[in-house]
Amino acid sequence: MANTTSGTVTFDKTFAVDEIIDEAYERIGLQSVSGFQLKTARRSLNILFQEWGNRGLHYWEVGNTNIDLVEGQAEYTFYRESGDGTSSTTAGGTSGSSTYGIADILEATLRSDRGDTDQADSALTKTTRATYSGLASKLSKGTPSRYFVQRLIDKTTVTLYPTPDASNASKDVHIFFVKRIQDADSTYTDATDTPYRFIPSMTSGLAFYLSQKYAPQRAQELKLFYEDELARALAEDGSAASTYITPKNYYPNI
Repeated sequence: MANTTSGTVTFDKTFAVDEIIDEAYERIGLQSVSGFQLKTARRSLNILFQEWGNRGLHYWEVGNTNIDLVEGQAEYTFYRESGDGTSSTTAGGTSGSSTYGIADILEATLRSDRGDTDQADSALTKTTRATYSGLASKLSKGTPSRYFVQRLIDKTTVTLYPTPDASNASKDVHIFFVKRIQDADSTYTDATDTPYRFIPSMTSGLAFYLSQKYAPQRAQELKLFYEDELARALAEDGSAASTYITPKNYYPNI
C-alpha cells in the first residue's frame, strides 16, 4: 500500500507571521507570547528583511518593465511607494502604469520596437557616478548608450546618456530590476514575501534576533544556525546555467 501524503505543497503560503513569531520564540525557550512581544518580533522580522538586502541578489524579487522614453528627459524616477511620489511612467504590462519599490537596476536595453512580435534590443552600459560626472555634455541628445543609477532613501533614479532625442521618444528602455522585500505588517495572519527556500533561514534568523533581547546567552549559538541555513538558501537560490571550463593556453617566450 502506498504511503498516504498530504498532496499539497503550500506550507510557505499558509505559514503566517504569527506562526513564524511563535516558532522563533519557542527556539529561545519562550511560549504563549502576546502584546508587546508580538510587536517587537515583527519589528525584528522587518529588520531581518532589510539586512537580507545587503546579502546579495534575491531572485524572487527580480522583475522587468519598460520605461517610456521622453524627448529631452534624461532622468527617470522610481519611488519606494506611492506616498513618496509618482514614479515615472512604465509600459510593463499595463500601458501608462508606474512601478514602485525598485531597489536597483540590474540590466537595461534600448528597445526600438514596442511590438509583441518584433523587438530589437541593444544593451546599455551601466556606468559609475564618477564616470557620469566626468561626461562633458550631459544634456547632449541622441541615442542612449549608457545609464547611471542612484539608490536613494525613498527612490531610485535612472539617468540616461545621451539624453533621448526626438527619434528615440518612440522607444523604450527595457530594465530588469530588483524589488525590495515586502514588509511584515500588523496583519499577523498574512504570509511573508519569502519563497519556501528561505523559510528555514528566516525563522532561524528571527530566533537569533530575538535571542539578543531575551536570551543573550544563546545568541552566538543561534547565529551559527542562522548563518548556516542562510548560506545554503543563497547558494541554492536562482536559476543555474551551463558552465564551460576552457583550459588556458600558455606559450613560453623562446
